[in-house]
Amino acid sequence: MICTIKSTNRTELIDITSKIQDIVLSAGIDQGLCMLYVPHTTAAITINESADPSVKDDILMVINTIIPWKAGYRHLEGNSPAHIKSTLIGPSELIAVENDRLILGTWQGIFFCEFDGPRTRKVHVRLIKEQFQE
Repeated sequence: MICTIKSTNRTELIDITSKIQDIVLSAGIDQGLCMLYVPHTTAAITINESADPSVKDDILMVINTIIPWKAGYRHLEGNSPAHIKSTLIGPSELIAVENDRLILGTWQGIFFCEFDGPRTRKVHVRLIKEQFQE
């Protein structure tokens, strides 16, 4: 299954928790695993606090400070910082599912990380249903 994400800024963390939870519910996965994969070299996915929106702003502030847009990059396309940011955060997450719910901490949410937007992106969702044998 593919979840489509539309970003509106050059760098952005987009909370996709409810979209992914809806996919899990519609699939009827009582127990199992939810694998998320971002097939883009300038985007990533992460799990972090979703209760306070200032956390994602702080994360972006630090990432953009550590990896500035202007430096001595050699990549001709001009988006080397986006490639570096996506490499540091990573393209995938694996989340347990129990009772048709993603197992996330009280304050946790799933974030699509846009580093070269605005764009329309994809997150691949694979669900693995746990098979019980007695």
